[in-house]
Order: sequence, then structure tokens, then C-alpha cells
Amino acid sequence: MELTQFNALPPAEAIEVVSVWARVPAWAEAVVAARPFGSVEDLEAAADRLARAWRRPELDAALAHHPRIGERPRGEGAEANASRREQSAMTDAAASVAEQIAAGNASYEERFGRVFLIRAAGRAPEEILAELQRRLNNTADAEVDEALDQLRQIAMLRLRGDIDSDTSTGEPA
Repeated sequence: MELTQFNALPPAEAIEVVSVWARVPAWAEAVVAARPFGSVEDLEAAADRLARAWRRPELDAALAHHPRIGERPRGEGAEANASRREQSAMTDAAASVAEQIAAGNASYEERFGRVFLIRAAGRAPEEILAELQRRLNNTADAEVDEALDQLRQIAMLRLRGDIDSDTSTGEPA
């Protein structure tokens, strides 16, 4: 979608677009309320600035919609499709790595009470496993901070994948 299209969407539709990036209702509403954006970079800067204010309640809200790493996302919506693309490297994971990630997911959920979240895009399964194992040693507060940063990274990647500079004039917006 081009930036001008995003800027022109009715608020409810724009909130649905932003909610695919991260299902944090107050954040989605704030991003939409900040429109219109003069450039994709302006949109990214606003979304990133607003995401840096997230805390544990926003993390919990967003993770209610995230699949476990290594599990096939359910559903056919935009959010499930984004998760499938981001976790595509997991389809090629060696069986032993996939098993260790599944066991690590269970340990993580027992320790922290939520699913393990990592920006999977651009990471090999072995790197995901190493990060999972490392983060199991975090304190609860440190892990909230890391998970929030991962959520923000995912949101920014999804934003960049969804919104293009306007091309109708031949120049970026």
C-alpha cells in the first residue's frame, strides 16, 4: 500500500492495518491519529517512538496473537500471513533444532508465563535457538525489555513491508 493510501484510510481501517504490525490497540490508535505522514520515514519514526513507550501490558496484549516460534501460525488473516513469512526459515530447521526450540519454548513459557518472542525474519533456526537459550537466563524484568524490543523490531519490519513510498509522482513521498 502506498503512503497516500494509508493516510487516506478511514481510521478503523487504518487501525486494522497498524494492528497487523503489532496488536497493541492504544499504539495503533496513536499511530493512526498522527496521520497524515509526509514520508514513510516519518511514519516509521512516529511508530518507533510510540513503540518505545510499550510496557508489560502492551507486550501481553500483543503476545496473545503471536504463535510460538517454530509452530505454524493458524488462520488466514494478514497477521498470520506475516508470521508465516517471518518464520519461513523454521521450515528448513533440522529436526534436532526444531525439537530443542519446542523444548525451549516450553521452558520459556514456564519461566516467564508467555510465549517466546523473537524477530525471526533474517535469522537461521540455530540463531533463534541460541537466543532462546540465552534469554532463558534473563531476569523477568530484563526479559520483558528484550521481548518488547523484539516486538518493536517485528512491528517496524511489518510496517516497512506494508507501506511504500508514493510512486505516482515518481518521487518518494
